[in-house]
Amino acid sequence: MKWLSDPIEKPDVHFASLARQHQKKLTKPQGSLGQLEILAIRLAAMQQTKKPVLNRVWVSVFAADHGIAVENVSAYPQSVTVDMVKNFSAKGAAVNVLSKFIRAHFEAIDVGLLQTLDLPHLIVDKLSQGTANFLNRPAMNIDQLEHALNAGRNAASRAVSKKSHLFIGGEMGIGNTSSATAMICALLKENPKVLTGAGTGLSEDAIKHKSNLIKQALAKHRKNLGTPLEVLQYLGGSEIAALVGAYIFAAQNKLPVLVDGFIATTAALLAVRINPSVGRWFFYAHKSEEKGHQAVLEELNARPLLNLSMHLGEASGAIVAVPLFQMACKLHNDMATFEQAKITTK
Repeated sequence: MKWLSDPIEKPDVHFASLARQHQKKLTKPQGSLGQLEILAIRLAAMQQTKKPVLNRVWVSVFAADHGIAVENVSAYPQSVTVDMVKNFSAKGAAVNVLSKFIRAHFEAIDVGLLQTLDLPHLIVDKLSQGTANFLNRPAMNIDQLEHALNAGRNAASRAVSKKSHLFIGGEMGIGNTSSATAMICALLKENPKVLTGAGTGLSEDAIKHKSNLIKQALAKHRKNLGTPLEVLQYLGGSEIAALVGAYIFAAQNKLPVLVDGFIATTAALLAVRINPSVGRWFFYAHKSEEKGHQAVLEELNARPLLNLSMHLGEASGAIVAVPLFQMACKLHNDMATFEQAKITTK
């Protein structure tokens, strides 16, 4: 796992400066396009170009089962993880519809399902079938953790090889809000009562049950949660580990990352804790309705682009934000300058 700490270059400040100067020449008051200007400038620096583009979007959705699901922490049965992967394969899920709309490449990867499925368009890249129940023992052993991280690296590598302009990672796994909440409580040293949310739609009593289980797990593993990788191993899921690996490898290869909602942002926080330079290559798509998401965003000093009250996961919120990037590039590249339009400036 030494590759996780390999150096990550900064986006090119020279091209950022050129893009910033170009924005000042366009026929609009300076700063009037707000975040759209910032997106274009950041993309220009990342792509090392005067004219950023965002046409080739890569979407990888990682799926895995969680041992903690047996503790009734979800409003849905664990079988829904496999059912949704079948739905991905049949192109019937929200992520499929949205990926088709923006003409993104879509792939689903089994990194830890309880069943091994033979489905069209499904990549199987796993060492084990599901994680252990982290209430009783570590979710993963070190080999499982390493394989899941490498599965994410493999997905990002495919995106890099196709010269993608943007990488989006999604997740599917019943019980994964429990895993993510446990990890952010460990990383932020916060009480589960404060950060535990409804996940797939739990009642107040069920949320309390979920919170209490997370509290017990944190107490059991406290001595083994000293590093981000230990937090991921003891409390995480294979799909979350895959997201961490994908994010880090993408940044190491100068591929911008658009982070989705609560689970994906938890993976982003872990990636930043493992390799702090990775955050320079992240954009944050939206603010999820999941209770703990705001705390993670604040820890990352992240400003999400959208707030649509979404909490679906599977990369849906990130894909919805993609047209904003595309419009930012079009505005940057195609607007007339004051000189071209013969408009007098102050």
